Amino acid sequence: MSDVGGYRSYASEDVVTGEGVAVELPVASLPQRLVSGLIDWIVYLILTVSVILVESRFLDFASQAVSATVSILDIVVCLVVVPATVEILSRGRSLGKLIMGLRMARDDGGRISARHSIVRALIGFIEFFFPLMPGGALPVVVGLISPRSKRFGDMAAGTLAINERVSLRLPPPLGMPPHLGRWAYHADISSIPSPLAIAIRQFLSRSGQLTPAVRDRVGRELYAAVMEKVSPPPPPTHHEWVLAAVLVDRRRRDAERLARDDARRARLVPADRLR
Repeated sequence: MSDVGGYRSYASEDVVTGEGVAVELPVASLPQRLVSGLIDWIVYLILTVSVILVESRFLDFASQAVSATVSILDIVVCLVVVPATVEILSRGRSLGKLIMGLRMARDDGGRISARHSIVRALIGFIEFFFPLMPGGALPVVVGLISPRSKRFGDMAAGTLAINERVSLRLPPPLGMPPHLGRWAYHADISSIPSPLAIAIRQFLSRSGQLTPAVRDRVGRELYAAVMEKVSPPPPPTHHEWVLAAVLVDRRRRDAERLARDDARRARLVPADRLR
């Protein structure tokens, strides 16, 4: 915190709330994903083999072309349609994920939709039968490289696996200084970047642990960085109150924006909000 310019290094992979709180998502580790995926694929492969064996009894007199076509359809249904349907109906879970305590979520931590599950299932089918690395080796290699243990299906769909057995605790929200509420409501604070907001939030939450000299210096440096991006300037007051007012109103604006986005999404794509 001694170098305010270092605020740019914050929140490279985190979800940032409007008040500048970096919420580190409990991303599932690669071993957890491997065990979960192995369980799922064993179940789906057993289902595929069972369906093909049962149907083969009714296709004894069919031509080889018909038998091959039906077998291909069975594979697609059991390894693409069924996994996508299970994930949609279970809200991002499958048997393997349920056992490992995992759930698929959007990159921002929100609940996935039918579109995400379908994209994941389609690309997952290609990954599993990739000619150069068959048997699911490709997702393992990609997961080792990805910082969030993602596979290509997750990258295309914008999803990740999170560990539901890890609880998140957010710090208590800041309060708006009464004499700055009107100014903050009308001020233009939209250009404040998330890393700077996180640096401010961490400073305010730890200011009591700093020596008076360090607290004053860091607070003034953050205030100067904020004033480069805020207009009009606030009325004369203590710089820490201004920093708090900016974060509180930033949270209010984010909450209103998210509410508008949800309302717009409900009107435009109601079918995509399957729960």
